[in-house]
Amino acid sequence: MIAVRGYAGRKVAVLGLGRSGLATARALLAGGAEPLLWDDSAEARTRAETEGFACTDLLKHGALDDVACLVTSPGIPHLYPAPNRVIDRALDLGIPVDNDIGLFFQSLATPEWDNFDTVPRVVCITGSNGKSTTTALIQHILTEAGRPSQMAGNIGRGVLDIDPPGEGGVVVLELSSYQTDLARALTPDVAVFTNLSPDHMDRHSGMGGYFAAKRRLFAEGGPDRCVIGVDEVEGRYLANQMGQGPGDDRVIRISSGQKLDGFGWSVFARKGFLAEWRKGRQMASIDLREIGGLPGAHNHQNACAAYAACRSLGLAPKQIEAALHSFGGLPHRSQLVGERGGVRFVNDSKATNVDAAAKALQAFPKIRWIAGGMGKEGGIAALAPHMGAVVKAYLIGFSARDFALQLGDTPHEICETMERAVARAAAEAAPGEVVLLAPAAASFDQYPNFEKRGEDFTARVQALLA
Repeated sequence: MIAVRGYAGRKVAVLGLGRSGLATARALLAGGAEPLLWDDSAEARTRAETEGFACTDLLKHGALDDVACLVTSPGIPHLYPAPNRVIDRALDLGIPVDNDIGLFFQSLATPEWDNFDTVPRVVCITGSNGKSTTTALIQHILTEAGRPSQMAGNIGRGVLDIDPPGEGGVVVLELSSYQTDLARALTPDVAVFTNLSPDHMDRHSGMGGYFAAKRRLFAEGGPDRCVIGVDEVEGRYLANQMGQGPGDDRVIRISSGQKLDGFGWSVFARKGFLAEWRKGRQMASIDLREIGGLPGAHNHQNACAAYAACRSLGLAPKQIEAALHSFGGLPHRSQLVGERGGVRFVNDSKATNVDAAAKALQAFPKIRWIAGGMGKEGGIAALAPHMGAVVKAYLIGFSARDFALQLGDTPHEICETMERAVARAAAEAAPGEVVLLAPAAASFDQYPNFEKRGEDFTARVQALLA
């Protein structure tokens, strides 16, 4: 646990008692603070009370008196579309509002670090797509190289729940826009920006606000090294903002598809090969085509980001290359779950938006595509340019019929359920084809989250293969 520093003997309100909220309460208590907890869910309050915490309705008159800080969970709106009522009250009273990420950076370094030959480092990854895979891949590479590391944030454990890093330790954090938007302290050693595509528009009041939330990790934190995907204009702008010219190697530009040989430091993938360039010279090359855990151009971008971050931490190209080959991939993200008779079954349930689905559809040559769920604004019309590899679509969930109307000449079948979609796709698939779950939709019509949807797909595939 990272004990929160700076609030000993003071009251700190904690709003939201999910994974990060409870970890925050424990860390505040360990640092000598007096946490005041609240969640609108009676079940969440009961869990907190079981641990011995007292819950206080923070909207009651006087509840925020003498409170030094309000710490809120990432899922609770603090600005758009409207602030939560407790946060709104804190703003009126001038009470600082923070989150667990801010407390983490405020509290991480301790006097013990003065005795370390190699102080701990923090690598933070943000972006729209690929950040979970990139985060897990960085930690995998570090582990394989024998570097002590921990992974937390938007993946795995809450940031305050990890162990204090020791000599030479590395903390690898996945950070969502909800987390970077509010944190009062953001000081990563290495910051990674994967890419940007429309998401969470209501929470950030549009694309500009969404990008601004991501940009804070760089602009506020002043990282020693910036790893920035430049395949979108926002990434090119951010790289330009953070560097002092094209030769500034504090910025490592990454790309999947572009050759970037005119910069101080760049890492890019083209035609399945990763290349590292520094000051006009190629330093390393890795064949990514046979790495099973990283299929497709979008995963090659993830590999570039992870490679660049690990090179920033001093790892050698050969160390990174060996670790890439042993990476098995993350569940629900281009995850190979089985193979039969030359047909592969791939679970990309995390492809909940059109941009992520487009990347999945470009990763394989012949696809039996399972799609659908709770469709987002615009449906799948934007996927028309990426349908070339789709042999047939099998549509499920609430938006199945709406999606069918947008498929044009692409063969399709309305299956309604995952059970029928898997059975029909498996029955019709030929050797060399991939049965791909890439829904391009949220899961909430049939499942509580994308993980449960992916688990259902996996279970039905494994039952067929048994």
